Amino acid sequence: MKTENILVIGGTGKTGRRVAENVIQSGHNVRVVGRKTIPAFDWEDPSSYAAALKGMDRAYIVYYPDLAVPGAKEAIEKLTEAALREGLEKVVLLSGKGEREAEACEEIVANSGLNYTLVRASWFNQNFSEGAFLEFVLNGQVALPMPEAEIPFVDADDISDVVAKVLVDDRYNGQTITVTGPRKMTFGQAVEAMAAGIGKEIQFHPITIEEFKAGMKQAGLPDSYVWLFGYLFQEVLGNPDNQEISYDVEEVLGRPATDFNTYVEKTVATGIWNQDLSHTV
Repeated sequence: MKTENILVIGGTGKTGRRVAENVIQSGHNVRVVGRKTIPAFDWEDPSSYAAALKGMDRAYIVYYPDLAVPGAKEAIEKLTEAALREGLEKVVLLSGKGEREAEACEEIVANSGLNYTLVRASWFNQNFSEGAFLEFVLNGQVALPMPEAEIPFVDADDISDVVAKVLVDDRYNGQTITVTGPRKMTFGQAVEAMAAGIGKEIQFHPITIEEFKAGMKQAGLPDSYVWLFGYLFQEVLGNPDNQEISYDVEEVLGRPATDFNTYVEKTVATGIWNQDLSHTV
């Protein structure tokens, strides 16, 4: 197998970190870029794109914070143009399942002249252990809107395994891979599974989207972040198409997607849910 030079944009995030580890273990060369790396990469500074792409064969693209935010389409267009100029062979874009704006970014990649694979993901298991909802779990009080939504939560390890494979396997060129977990769960059911696995009481409180956004504002989160979560709850979880299970993980990897209970077992073993918030500042 040819050794590839692979660029990972968003290499410190939930999937980027895992993808970088995977492709390194497979014997490829990896360049992880961000605002503080050398060369630096800043989505808001298109002049930084060329240096990050130079000498690379393939790239994994994760747009932060989400392809739904204003400016994402323009940035993706400029990045693909720069990638084509630098001679990249292929890009893999992490996209959002059921996001209209993300689909517009997918079209830009598909029409860029580059070989590509699109990987569409929905809500990550790891939001409860590495992301926005970790503090809720640690406090034993999870208050979220859309309690009736049935979500096929996907594991970040599955996403990274799929991405690492399609990055270097050209049989997936031009394809859209939809990654989900193997079953649908409500937020309440996910909280019950975590409580059972951790061995402590965690209460789930259904709230409105407006109440959730007000709580985020009260916590001092920026307006753009508040808007994004409101969008993801209302537009994405409110879309029935996003509550469908895909079996693409199994087709690509030859194994079933990770069940939520398996994710809970693995996360309990890390100790992340045993933190004591009373000793944090």
